[in-house]
Amino acid sequence: MPRSQNKVASRARKKKILKLAKGSFGRRKNVWTVAKNSVEKGLGYAYRDRKAKKRSFRSIWIQRINAAAREHGMSYSEFMGKVHKSGVELNRKALADLAMNHPEAFKAIVEKVK
Repeated sequence: MPRSQNKVASRARKKKILKLAKGSFGRRKNVWTVAKNSVEKGLGYAYRDRKAKKRSFRSIWIQRINAAAREHGMSYSEFMGKVHKSGVELNRKALADLAMNHPEAFKAIVEKVK
């Protein structure tokens, strides 16, 4: 009995990968083995960098809070310690937004925690 092959499914798998490779340069967009390798690599980078994005945003927020706190005579660690001790329920994202876009509101928070 001859071996059966599921051409429909294998073609669908290849089409899915080649669709993901669309926009790549050279053989990466139309040669199956090259496209498959580049797509797998790209998906790995995408997964990794979704995690790294969170870390980089947190570091940006910390820098912004530090700069704003130093304008009011406090270091970042000193400011965050007092924020937690005083029971202010604002996270770093919100504090950084206040520091950048609403400096008078940030100043009010600094005065409250001092």
